[in-house]
Amino acid sequence: MKKPPPVALVTGSTSGIGAAIARRLAGDGFSVVLHSRNSTEAGRALADEIGSATYIQADLANDTDRERLVRDAICAWGRLDVLVNNAGISRVISHADLAAATPAIWQELYEINVVAPFRLVAEAEPALREAARCGRPGCIVNVSSHAGVRPKGASIPYAASKAALNHVTRLLALSLAPDIRVNAVAPGLVDTPLTADWTEAQQLWKAGSPMRRAASPEDIAQAVAMLVASDYLTGEILLSDGGLNLT
Repeated sequence: MKKPPPVALVTGSTSGIGAAIARRLAGDGFSVVLHSRNSTEAGRALADEIGSATYIQADLANDTDRERLVRDAICAWGRLDVLVNNAGISRVISHADLAAATPAIWQELYEINVVAPFRLVAEAEPALREAARCGRPGCIVNVSSHAGVRPKGASIPYAASKAALNHVTRLLALSLAPDIRVNAVAPGLVDTPLTADWTEAQQLWKAGSPMRRAASPEDIAQAVAMLVASDYLTGEILLSDGGLNLT
């Protein structure tokens, strides 16, 4: 009997980096569970485009929705092999404007960028361990940011939340091994509709990075796919900024 394809849940996957990751993993033979908070029409359209995909709406600020997302993802295909925590939020605040970085903004960013990925991992752990018993380690890839590695980023709360996600990645890699591998990709600037008017950042990457450009969503999807394909790498934070960190 033909072995069923592995299954990947990609959060925040109806546009930009998440959609590119979903398309890439589908091309690599995965059945894909798409997710977003609001863009249900786009999610269903992308699921139809990919074919071996289904879409689930969930608000990752809500723990009940987190639990439902993982439960429904497992029910959709009967298994879960890969979790890509791509969904995240940012707030643009000058690093010098400390008063603007209110407690509410800190709490909002931490809830989505740190607590939500951790809770999804906790909910997905049994299914990912079961995947390991079927032959390959379960796999988690967190999409972080170069702002979590260098003192940069849209705001201090955003950068701090991504630094926290990086450390959670390493802690989980220790806690869940050898059944589940946990890594992160830390992009720099990525060309998406969200960043189209970030003129200063675009110029920085064109002039200052060794690759002389920002990343495309497909560049980040390729890095995620590489981490998914490995059965050995764990606890790595793959900085994907075109070499800007070298300057």
